[in-house]
Amino acid sequence: MSTPPRDLDRGRGPEDTVPPLTRIIRAALDRLRAFDRLRPRVWDTAVTGFWTVAAVLDYTSGGWRHTAHEDVTAPEFLVLLMSLGFSLPLLWRRAHPLAVVLLMTPISLLNVWTGAVVQASLLQLIPVFQIVLRFSFRTVAAAALLFVAPVLSGGFRIPSSWGQEVVSYVWGLVFVVLLGIAVRTRREYTEALVERAHRLERERDQQARLAAAAERTRIAREMHDIIGHNLSVITGLADGGAYAARKNPERAGQALDAIGTTSRQALSELRRLLGVLRDDHPDAERTPQPTLDELTPLIERVRRAGLPVDLELHGEPTARSLTPGRQLTVYRVIQEALTNTLKHATGPTSATVTLTYARTHLDARITDTGTAAGRAADTEEAPLAAQGIMGMRERAALYDGTLEAGPLPEHPGWRVQLRLPLEDTHQ
Repeated sequence: MSTPPRDLDRGRGPEDTVPPLTRIIRAALDRLRAFDRLRPRVWDTAVTGFWTVAAVLDYTSGGWRHTAHEDVTAPEFLVLLMSLGFSLPLLWRRAHPLAVVLLMTPISLLNVWTGAVVQASLLQLIPVFQIVLRFSFRTVAAAALLFVAPVLSGGFRIPSSWGQEVVSYVWGLVFVVLLGIAVRTRREYTEALVERAHRLERERDQQARLAAAAERTRIAREMHDIIGHNLSVITGLADGGAYAARKNPERAGQALDAIGTTSRQALSELRRLLGVLRDDHPDAERTPQPTLDELTPLIERVRRAGLPVDLELHGEPTARSLTPGRQLTVYRVIQEALTNTLKHATGPTSATVTLTYARTHLDARITDTGTAAGRAADTEEAPLAAQGIMGMRERAALYDGTLEAGPLPEHPGWRVQLRLPLEDTHQ
């Protein structure tokens, strides 16, 4: 019974499939690029020194005579000067490549017209390559013309050079230009990818900051509604209990029971809100947020705090009833409005909550009969009341709703009017 062949490539990474020689060459090139980035001047000096030594060796060994024409008229010291003129300016090939090409052009013309044709003249292609990498097409064309023009003029003076120097120079120029275009295109593509990655990272961080700010605002709004409402109810119950303790101890005991119930409910809602923040906590509560089904218990608690409240319902919920998020908005708006009435209304006060279901929207109207002086007074609680109204408007705006708050025009009292669409109006 033969065993199935094992998949030898399974578990290998991308680097494992690269031939060893390729990895060695790639590592060496990476080290050279790193050295160039850290010490560019040292690298330029090393490259210039290498080609200068090669040019001098070509002169001292007499190698230039193999490429020179038979009727060469250049003295040997001029050949050395031309070799140095092609190699030494390479020190500035990256800082001023166009100036280097301009400097080499008369030397190239002298090289061709004297018939010496030193091999160092091909070093002109190095600054041309730098120009292709960094400059516009017009500058590249000008540099190519400066490179080719002396060679073409030498071809007219020495016709035999057309099949040797001119063709080799032109093909060398074409190769360098195409290589430069390929390297430039790849470099620009890589830079575009890096810039895109940085832009996406910045956008991700910005979105994270916006989401965190929105979450902080939502948590602050929820805590304001929970704590503000329940503390207002507790305050009303405590004041009523203190008064009842002197005349009716039984009513005072009921007030204390109501305070305990309200406190426990406030703690439960706070635990529920904070539990949502502990995503990694295994026992975090996931109880649903309040809905309109809990509106009656809310009104009962407000009544026990001493504020008479009537609830009126008009219309019937349809199949497109409010989503849980919209129900929470309506619940919190009613809760905040009644809380403001408890805290700020003066004189004998009663409240009315009216819910009207229409075909496309729900209207929630909360009115009271208390005077508005306490709401508009310049007291320490005035900024908190303004923050509560602003929070109600923000809740309504989340679902394309509108909210109006202000004194009643026909008689003393305060009105909060909420209109909330049953469905999203922007899709």
